[in-house]
Amino acid sequence: MNRLRKSALAVAIAGGAAGAWFGGSALVRDVAFAQQERSVENTREQLSTAADLSSAFRNVGKVIEPSVVQIQVRKTVKGLHKGMPFDEDMLRRFFPNAPRGLQPAPKGNGDENGSDPSEEGAEGLDQEVGTGSGVIMEIDGKTAYILTNNHVAGGATEMIVTLADGTQIRNAKVVGADAKSDLAVVKLDADHLLPAKWGDSSGLQKGDWVLAFGSPFGYVGSMTHGIVSALDRQAGILGKQGYEDFIQVDAPINPGNSGGPLVNLHGEVVGINTAIASRTGGSVGIGFAIPSNEAKFVYNSLKTHGKVTRGWLGVSISDVARDLPKAKSFGFKGPSGVLVEQTFPNTPATGKLQEGDIIESIDGKPVKNVLALRNAVAATSPNTDLKMTVFREGKDQDITLKIGEQPEDLTAIASTRGQPHGGSAGASASSEALGMSFTNPTDELAEKYGFGDARNGALVTRVQPRSAADRAGIRPGDVIARVGNTPVNNAKEASNAIEKADAAKKGVRLYINSVDGSRFVFVEPPQQ
Repeated sequence: MNRLRKSALAVAIAGGAAGAWFGGSALVRDVAFAQQERSVENTREQLSTAADLSSAFRNVGKVIEPSVVQIQVRKTVKGLHKGMPFDEDMLRRFFPNAPRGLQPAPKGNGDENGSDPSEEGAEGLDQEVGTGSGVIMEIDGKTAYILTNNHVAGGATEMIVTLADGTQIRNAKVVGADAKSDLAVVKLDADHLLPAKWGDSSGLQKGDWVLAFGSPFGYVGSMTHGIVSALDRQAGILGKQGYEDFIQVDAPINPGNSGGPLVNLHGEVVGINTAIASRTGGSVGIGFAIPSNEAKFVYNSLKTHGKVTRGWLGVSISDVARDLPKAKSFGFKGPSGVLVEQTFPNTPATGKLQEGDIIESIDGKPVKNVLALRNAVAATSPNTDLKMTVFREGKDQDITLKIGEQPEDLTAIASTRGQPHGGSAGASASSEALGMSFTNPTDELAEKYGFGDARNGALVTRVQPRSAADRAGIRPGDVIARVGNTPVNNAKEASNAIEKADAAKKGVRLYINSVDGSRFVFVEPPQQ
């Protein structure tokens, strides 16, 4: 009997354990399901936030698209490669690695008679058609003002502007164009147009959402999105006289987007799409836009005066940060600033700035680099007094000068700078420790290196590859005018001064004249 009770008890205990196990398993499943359910709900809430972003994109499109236009341009040009819609030199600066014949925008479909857009006219002139974009920035009665790129509208002989609703306007005219910023203003007469709103590009930061609008490959009304990848980019596409301070974006920008707006999530224009870095001509995620603050300055000048009037100092300059040893040779210990390499005669800088000055601030605002200085001076009206703090002769000094008006073409000034004049010939000397040889300038050597009449100094005739002089950027044809603070009249004096400076151990600062201008270089001690 006892055995039976024990057996029954064991069965009861086992059954209870089994029931507990099954009950516990069900509880675990219930808990896991509840967690999954909460996860789904949380994710739905997150997706709602993502949907809000999509809604923001849609709303930006509704705000800006009525102001975006397509611009078909006909230009009369001479000697272009067939199939190129714009000036080939300009185009290849925008697509430097692209194959010949690449277009920034698709060719038009021909004129009303169906002829090819490339038509050779009299005296070898070609009629070329290209397509770009623009954005209406202002309405004055029935007149609308459109901002676009100079490489789109500059030099146009005929334009067809297509509005967002498909209406085509043929009375558009270029008010003004500026090659240095690659911007142009076009005006047209039409009813019921909406202007876009300016945004503040100075508030942009890396990672900000941006949207690009335009007519890539002729697809009118296109919109792409991305982020600000970088700021203050110099892409080298506008030449030495150009003003580049680009916003780099990864929003797809393709041929035909040129001149269209780059917009923030408030529906404000913060840039003008201008160029892409590409080996194929298509977007690879690196696009460039002109900041709206710069574009607004140029827009107002072009609209009001038909041209851009910029402030000017009359100096050749370089970044301190790019060559700290050179800056330190003047006793300067700061990490940034702008070194005055040369002052041009009869300019605002004459008698105010000196070669070797390091500009630290303008009107109390720090100047970190050449880009900041050029843009600040250019945006200053001529005849305005500008206060500067410069590092000179071991200490900070305050100077005030009156800004001048920048000449239309600076090449004439550049072509006269640093040209040698008169001097003795025949002597020769070398500074082998630095990896260069030099001699006295002669008329024959002046003609060979193209710098005009000879003058006092030491003409560099040879630079050894991978030497200290080579690394400093010294090239044959350069004329050494000063060693440290010591002027040199001939090759012997230059050699003696270099030796006295103990350049082989300490390095030496040289002042160089060349056909490209005058500059300081610091030749660091030769590598052992």
